[in-house]
Amino acid sequence: MRRVAIIGHGAIGRELATALLRRGGYAVAVVLRPGSSRAGQVGPDCVTVHDPAALAAFRPAIVVEAAGAQAVREWGPASLGLGVPLLLSSVGALHDDGLRAALVEAAEAAGTRLYLPSGALAGLDYVLAARAAGDLRIRYESRKPPAAWADELRRLGHVERPARPVTLLEGSAREAAARYPANLNVAATLALAGIGFDRTEVSVVVDPEARGNTHGIAVASELGSLELSVVNRPSPDNPKTSWIVSRSLLSAIEQHFSTVQLL
Repeated sequence: MRRVAIIGHGAIGRELATALLRRGGYAVAVVLRPGSSRAGQVGPDCVTVHDPAALAAFRPAIVVEAAGAQAVREWGPASLGLGVPLLLSSVGALHDDGLRAALVEAAEAAGTRLYLPSGALAGLDYVLAARAAGDLRIRYESRKPPAAWADELRRLGHVERPARPVTLLEGSAREAAARYPANLNVAATLALAGIGFDRTEVSVVVDPEARGNTHGIAVASELGSLELSVVNRPSPDNPKTSWIVSRSLLSAIEQHFSTVQLL
């Protein structure tokens, strides 16, 4: 039995737990704070744990974070301290250099690894191969429909359904991840795969014509160039999140347990 602990039980965590149990051969624990309102949503086939001691007693082979940047801070070092890999959904949390260094130090001390999934993105294999190329430039554009940015549009005084595209940010991946940690995990992943948070260019656009959560990447270097666009359907439970994210985590878990790995 493959033992997987999932931190959080929001849209991504629920979808992932359901997918693992349907696969069969998995034992799943859901990690929640004591008194969490999510506790009643955890199915009878899952174990619920509330503290590091209970997590250790479950004996996971891998821990998956699916609860946001604060959960990375609260649970990251303790999870890695068990000596098992930690798979992060909230990669945007790693724009904090101190947190990233602490997680790497904890992983090295315990002889384990920090896994970063591709999430809602494609093309990371190319970016990793080109990261040492001369004159490398990477640009990322996020275009999501207004439903994904309703709270931010209200905060900024825009109508909830703008007639034209609204640019929320033009800046670096560090700025994007710091301002919108729940929405810009993709920008952080791209930055870590390529030329870093400060050199990766990011544009965040609310687009009433967007067909889904759209991610555009442009990469140019002495090795050549890459341009791609990924259009993901939003999660039925959370329009800010692409539905495919939970499947990306599922794929990473299966790769962890697989004899043959695609790198």
